Amino acid sequence: MYIQDQVRFSDFNDETLSFFRAISVDSIHLELRGGKPAPSATSKSSGTGQANNQLAQDIKAGKDCTEIFEQAREKVESHDMKLNNLFMSCWEEIALGKEDADEKIGAWCKMLESIGKAGIPCLGWNFKPKGNFRTESDIGRGGARYSTFDYAEFEKNRPEPHDPPYSEEQMWANMEKFLKAVIPVAEKAGVKMALHPDDPPIPEPLGGIAQICSSLEQFRKTFFEIAPSPNNNMLFCQGCMTELLGPEKVYDAIAEMASKNKIQWVHFRNVRGQLPRFVEVFMDEGEVDMKKSMEIYRDNGFNGPFMMDHTPTFAHNHSALAGKAFAIGYIRALIQDVYK
Repeated sequence: MYIQDQVRFSDFNDETLSFFRAISVDSIHLELRGGKPAPSATSKSSGTGQANNQLAQDIKAGKDCTEIFEQAREKVESHDMKLNNLFMSCWEEIALGKEDADEKIGAWCKMLESIGKAGIPCLGWNFKPKGNFRTESDIGRGGARYSTFDYAEFEKNRPEPHDPPYSEEQMWANMEKFLKAVIPVAEKAGVKMALHPDDPPIPEPLGGIAQICSSLEQFRKTFFEIAPSPNNNMLFCQGCMTELLGPEKVYDAIAEMASKNKIQWVHFRNVRGQLPRFVEVFMDEGEVDMKKSMEIYRDNGFNGPFMMDHTPTFAHNHSALAGKAFAIGYIRALIQDVYK
């Protein structure tokens, strides 16, 4: 088991990687979804060479990006860490079954081939074309802002629905077509795909599009019925699952998915409350016993990465780095205790 954290492509440079290594991160999750690189990301010191703000567009266009993926892996390794995975959202053309869906599925397959050739073992992804939904943040200790979802408040200011709406049946058909095309390519490329839940995990249409990556029943269908494969796994977001199931039932979900070897890595975060209202809090003040949850991962055979995921926003500069350092130190202490 080891600690992983996310680096946005816009922050992919020596300074960021040095910080993560200093606070004991072992592997990197590189976020590919758009964004311009930081000034140093294209400098000689960054080692990313041709990396630029065209990368996301090049991937979606089906271009061979093996070279830049290799350079990214080598850059991470130069800081004594591993590039464990890249992350990309499933494109709207695929998720909504648009006219050019086949073309974009082909581009996804090309991305998988490039990732495999570059020696990167995993690809994280999601299937939520409307993105995440949140309401006004709660204020927590020290004035930190806590990401919050309140269904009653959401209903008051519900976003305009997608036109036309997409039913659950349509979304399942699009998901099945996608997985049956790409999972065989992932197997051949040696890349494991890890699906992140909807956030919030409400198995109903939000924004006019049905959410089919919310409940355990939906995940069982995705992993064990549509495309059963060791390369079709879950990015187990403990926060999302707690938001859905509550702090007691989430332990059973961990045991189920870990025992079936379906957890590729863990978003290890704590929350207070569950749907219809929850708040993302610091790890030490939520309702999940984080040590107990880690013991359940261990007892059911999970030895992969633990990743802090989100952190509350501090009321000062360098908020994200301070939050990451706190969370990663907390996870490191738990690992040393639980996996000793």
